[in-house]
Amino acid sequence: MPEQTIPNKSEKQAKVFITNTIIEAEKKLGVTEQCDVIVCGGGPAGVAAAIAAARQGAKTALIEARGCLGGIWTAGLMSWIIDDANKDGVMKEISDRLKRSPDRSCNKYAYDIEQTKLELERMCVEAGVRVRLHTRVCAVQKNGDDITHIITESKSGREAWTAKAFIDATGDGDLSAQAGCSFDFGRDEKTGECQPMSLIAIFTGVKLSDIHPYVNGVPGNDWLKSKEALKKIMEAGGASPSYAVPTIFAVHEDVFLLMANHQYGAKGTNAADLTRATIEAREEVHALIEALRKNGGIWNNIRLIATSEHIGVREGRRINGLYQVGIGDLVTGIRHEDAVCRASFGIDIHSTNPDKSKAIDCEQPRTKPYDIPLRALIAKDIKNLFIAGRCISGDFFAHASYRVTGNSVALGEASGIAAAISAEKGINAHTLEWEQVKPFMTKIRE
Repeated sequence: MPEQTIPNKSEKQAKVFITNTIIEAEKKLGVTEQCDVIVCGGGPAGVAAAIAAARQGAKTALIEARGCLGGIWTAGLMSWIIDDANKDGVMKEISDRLKRSPDRSCNKYAYDIEQTKLELERMCVEAGVRVRLHTRVCAVQKNGDDITHIITESKSGREAWTAKAFIDATGDGDLSAQAGCSFDFGRDEKTGECQPMSLIAIFTGVKLSDIHPYVNGVPGNDWLKSKEALKKIMEAGGASPSYAVPTIFAVHEDVFLLMANHQYGAKGTNAADLTRATIEAREEVHALIEALRKNGGIWNNIRLIATSEHIGVREGRRINGLYQVGIGDLVTGIRHEDAVCRASFGIDIHSTNPDKSKAIDCEQPRTKPYDIPLRALIAKDIKNLFIAGRCISGDFFAHASYRVTGNSVALGEASGIAAAISAEKGINAHTLEWEQVKPFMTKIRE
């Protein structure tokens, strides 16, 4: 019998490495849609961007990975709008529609999630936006410093789309990263330490009049005391929340949002991290609801309706733009000639290190309302790419203020207007002059 050679460990590892590497075959794609403006991401910023661009007369497509528009408001279940009070334009239209709806909320900051989905779709259809759901942007084609095409994946397979101007409203700056844009991530470059994620849940089976002391944002309740009371009763039922100041928001008299968990050490740009964070968070949410039920009495019939399909990611990539919003802007209350949004929300950093704190990092400087300029919405490295929402150009601390959805809508609307004008006039974003867009921005500046 011939002698057999047993491969050593290194040889085995080499073979595994080779078999785990493939070369994807080249494929010719037809162009599915030729547009003036393509918006990637259908969250608050993306919806506003698409509506604004279409209203300017631009042929506009809106591409969203999930089965509804609204992003964190809907797929994320966090239908709680922050920093919208001084916003006109599309933000006010959305609020007014939801306040007039038959399913309007009992709280001025919260809105019915299903009604929100419906109204956002209606607004896009009315504006003439070409909406495509269940479709994810996965690659970019460029010519020099311009994007010529985006590539998507869906049930329809791999498709190509082309436009004169593009808007990244993906939240995590996915389109910009695929196009090769430089970006910042996390608290500092060395650690990439970022704010924790939270999985929002909806529950029912209780009434606002009964659990009023535990609900945030209702008349007569102290912001912190309601959270402390909720944590105490959860712990009495046998479960301590990973978010030290858990929160209940009232949507209707018998429907509530719960934000009570923190998923640390997970990056929103990593699918494995997102998966782990979601599974762990869902396990915790169920345990917390069960803990409340164990208290009996007013909690006896509490029922979990849903956990979000889209875990709440507080921060991802911050794309480098022609201007970076910085903490100094917030402290001084800076004003800009090319302002497109005035943000008034303070610095809201959920502790990035659970060994130090599992709550909010309160040791932040006092801020004043500040302007975000159009330049922060223009990608530095690509000439026909605008950015909107929480992935605009800013530092870690400024991002912790402007990332909330009231600002995201205003930033989206501004990017949509600018992109449409850029496409119409054949001018790239870097040479677009403020005077060309200023007349259309007045409604969203204050």
